[in-house]
Amino acid sequence: MDIRGSICALVTPFGTDGALDLEAFGRLLDYQVAGGTQAVVVAGSTGEAHMLEHDEFERLLAFAVERVAGRIPVIAGTGEAATGKTVALTRRAAQLGADAALVVAPYYVRPTQEGLRRHFLEVAEHGGLPVLLYNVPSRTGCDVLPETVAALRGHPAIVGIKEARADAERIRAMAELVRPDFVYLSGDDGSADRAMLAGAAGTISVVANLVPRAFRALCDAATGGDPAATRRCHAALDPLVQALNCAPNPIAVKAGLPALGLGSAVPRLPLVELEEGADRARIHEALAGLASLADAA
Repeated sequence: MDIRGSICALVTPFGTDGALDLEAFGRLLDYQVAGGTQAVVVAGSTGEAHMLEHDEFERLLAFAVERVAGRIPVIAGTGEAATGKTVALTRRAAQLGADAALVVAPYYVRPTQEGLRRHFLEVAEHGGLPVLLYNVPSRTGCDVLPETVAALRGHPAIVGIKEARADAERIRAMAELVRPDFVYLSGDDGSADRAMLAGAAGTISVVANLVPRAFRALCDAATGGDPAATRRCHAALDPLVQALNCAPNPIAVKAGLPALGLGSAVPRLPLVELEEGADRARIHEALAGLASLADAA
């Protein structure tokens, strides 16, 4: 299994009644495969994992596995605040056919580095899937430090990390930990170009929900070591990436779905839909600009 390149952190489409919209989810999956996305994450933070009931998680993941049908890896978001719950959800994801688990650092409880080390080892030992660590301190309240990652990467079931910190020092530190059996993936669209040019094997992206083909082009250029092409791709994508910063993820990216026929803009409470106004207009203008560039090419 090769987890690298352009990886989409899928949104979870809901109908206006709040129910799962698997029909729209199917269109989104097809759109990703057709656009060159190289793996998908189901029920991650962008997928509103913590708003899903347990049976909804199962339905969503089983649907994705069946729809993708082995064409690209399906990665399940299985991170919980408690280690036991994380192990159990990871085992269930394995039973449902996921190829790997994306395991976020335990949120809210703020474990020590030793607690993080032992947590991830338990999941790797007993979860039944290859594990991608996921560090996003802005959401979890704790930071998986590079020395902890270095201690974990020797486990054969721990295959990489999604690192969402975008500062230059962290990008450098993560790039130094790369080896053939351990990948570094960027978790931040805004700095993905820099991370991949520095050694990240790919990016788990939010913006790819809306523009998979353009994001694949960025990943190909950057992981291929072409700075000039990377700059061009980044410049084309940046207006949309910046526009999506107007609200907490996935509120803004969901606002772009209806125009593409990929579902409603509705998230689940306590998240609320992006209101009509300047922010929505910026998202639509950026999408239109990328479509124009694609047509010109």
